[in-house]
Amino acid sequence: MGPTVVIILCGKRKCGKDYVADRLVALLTDNVCSVLRLSKPLKEQYAKDHALDLGRLLDASEYKEAHRKDMITWGEETRRRDPAYFCRLASQDADNSKPVWLVTDARRPTDMDYFKGLYASITVRVTASDEVRAGRNWTFTAGVDDAASECALDSYPCDVIVENDGNATELSRALQNINARVQRFVDGHEK
Repeated sequence: MGPTVVIILCGKRKCGKDYVADRLVALLTDNVCSVLRLSKPLKEQYAKDHALDLGRLLDASEYKEAHRKDMITWGEETRRRDPAYFCRLASQDADNSKPVWLVTDARRPTDMDYFKGLYASITVRVTASDEVRAGRNWTFTAGVDDAASECALDSYPCDVIVENDGNATELSRALQNINARVQRFVDGHEK
């Protein structure tokens, strides 16, 4: 058994995907929602293969940023061999008893296609201006911000766009709209 609906978040570094995910989980409640982070199995395996500190790769530290470029290359090589590899691993950790799965960090069309091919879904692009992202300690990094991990979904059509530029009212409205869609799926009114 799997979820009734999967919410799939995508967006650039420092746009606030994790913040939006946390707000959605609070709105939906933990009883309903299982959170899947595609980067978690990638970072777990990368840390293991390269004798690195997994805890530091999972946080928003400079340590993670120092390894990001090589981790992206390694992840791309793994995906070339098996495009759904990290999606399958993340799905194995999901709580199948919960009707909603929230994927916090889709990066490629194959990530979207994997979940959309198996489950009803709501795709959500989280955006923030470069100025807001810079305020969150983002600076453009060649080989990272122009790589597939950041750009492959730029033109992917998402169901919902959430602007996370600091306007709490607009963000709350967008999250309430997502919640309403989720409830229609959970209540059986949408497939």
